Amino acid sequence: MSIEQNKKNAIAFYKTAYLGNPQLAVEKYVGNEYIQHNPDVADGTQGFIRYFERMQTEYPQKSIEFVRCIAEGNLVALHTHQTWPGNDEYVTMDFFRFDANGKICEHWDAIQQVPKKSANPNTMY
Repeated sequence: MSIEQNKKNAIAFYKTAYLGNPQLAVEKYVGNEYIQHNPDVADGTQGFIRYFERMQTEYPQKSIEFVRCIAEGNLVALHTHQTWPGNDEYVTMDFFRFDANGKICEHWDAIQQVPKKSANPNTMY
């Protein structure tokens, strides 16, 4: 797979899961293994599916904007802006590793809440 295809697949994977269909996201975009580094999500595909199904049930009105997508080799990084109920905003950085078949096989992330006040006028995204 090409770097550009991996970028498209990372966005489609995340968007599909985030908007409520993690089972489909796994079926279409994940390979034979899925190594999870987020300590709040169980390892493997079933842990991923359970987490995003719970998020959809608890927070169906959440939204996501993909601000940046950067890729190198078999890695893709996504920079997102998420808005949750009550206008609670977060910036995330997600990193995906793709296997030789162009399927996602590993994930790391970092999340930070957008503060109400900032020491500078710049956005976090």
